[in-house]
Amino acid sequence: MAKKKQSLYECQACGMQSAKWMGKCPNCGAWESFIELSAEQQKVLNEISKATSAPSQAKPITQIEEEEVTRFSSGDSELDLVLGGGIVPGSLVLIGGSPGIGKSTLLLKIGGNLAAQKKKVLYVSGEESGGQIKMRANRLGANHDDLYLLGEIRLEAVMAEVGKSGYDLIIIDSIQTLYSDSIPSAPGSVTQVRTITFDLMRLAKEKQIPIFIIGHITKEGSIAGPRVLEHMVDTVLYFEGDASKEIRMLRAFKNRFGSTSEVGIFEMTQEGLVSAKDIASKFFSRGKPQAGSAVTVIMEGTRPLVIEVQALVSDSGYGNPKRSTTGYDASRLTMLLALLEKKLDLPFGQYDVFVNIAGGIKINEPAADLAIIAAIISSFRNRPLSDESIFIGEVSLIGDIREVFHLEQRLREAHTLGFSKAIVPNRPGFKTPLKCFVAEEVAKVVEWM
Repeated sequence: MAKKKQSLYECQACGMQSAKWMGKCPNCGAWESFIELSAEQQKVLNEISKATSAPSQAKPITQIEEEEVTRFSSGDSELDLVLGGGIVPGSLVLIGGSPGIGKSTLLLKIGGNLAAQKKKVLYVSGEESGGQIKMRANRLGANHDDLYLLGEIRLEAVMAEVGKSGYDLIIIDSIQTLYSDSIPSAPGSVTQVRTITFDLMRLAKEKQIPIFIIGHITKEGSIAGPRVLEHMVDTVLYFEGDASKEIRMLRAFKNRFGSTSEVGIFEMTQEGLVSAKDIASKFFSRGKPQAGSAVTVIMEGTRPLVIEVQALVSDSGYGNPKRSTTGYDASRLTMLLALLEKKLDLPFGQYDVFVNIAGGIKINEPAADLAIIAAIISSFRNRPLSDESIFIGEVSLIGDIREVFHLEQRLREAHTLGFSKAIVPNRPGFKTPLKCFVAEEVAKVVEWM
């Protein structure tokens, strides 16, 4: 009697494999996500496993030659900054973001920039027709003879087109719409995405062609489909921001050829998504001083950004005070309010507190704590702060104000934008044109106000 082939089940959310069906994936927690792989699908998995697990001989690290990474400019300074200095030949870059955020717009603009430099670019679209892309190209000024459009969702047809003509850059829009004839499963499934990504990765490495892949995201904010997609590519970029606002931020969450600390800032205009030239004016505005407004300087990678923090404190008439934040961590706000009640005897348990970061930016670093506290107390006392002052410092649970990194760069940026005073946790050890007031604990901030 012939031996029965062993069954293999795979989670369609994260790619975890199991010999038996499970209702809930123990890896990602998804329900009803396991499906049984057919014999053809298991055969494809075995071929990929053999191709990626070729035996190699271990060598002392002293005998390994360092690879020199070459780059070329994309024609956009912000994208080059996030990529680590430019596009690396043979790299596989994944760009994710919510619908309408500007993924296709940015890559079509990049394709037009490179085509203007006499580089052949192939734009593969499985979602839009050539006429729709042509309309966007007219608006972006991306009409060039070296930019080629291919409306195709079959991987084999894309590979055949690349084999016929030598391209310097390939754009895939999007990975969830492509499928391979060799795999009997729907586009976007784990097996399809894994196989297609592997074939694109092999194409990029063999021909030294950089490939940009657009990926849809789920409502939780992660790339739709299996997490294995993010592990296979060289660089993962995410678009952040509200599609209804003009500012977009491109952040690297993985980069094998550069740092993940840099952030690119773009502005949606009539000409499409362009690098934000006047970044400073996007996150704060000069005007009449208002109660509840404070200014601080945060660091996004190596770039200092001056931002406005807004707070509103109002009497809670229903006995159940509300805490709401936009662009700031809600749990950290709760911690700061508890600290103010403990150290300064301010009765915030009877008040609603709302905090907003102007410009639609999200901040995570604790250097903005001092500005948050200043804005809250300013609103509580209905006393405007000086429009010439900035607040920089991390506030601890015991009430003291801690030092922050890159203080010199922060103060230099504040001086460039016309600020003359700074409330900081320690006296700067360098020369600065700003008049610095040292606040070692929260109580001194209140005294200064």
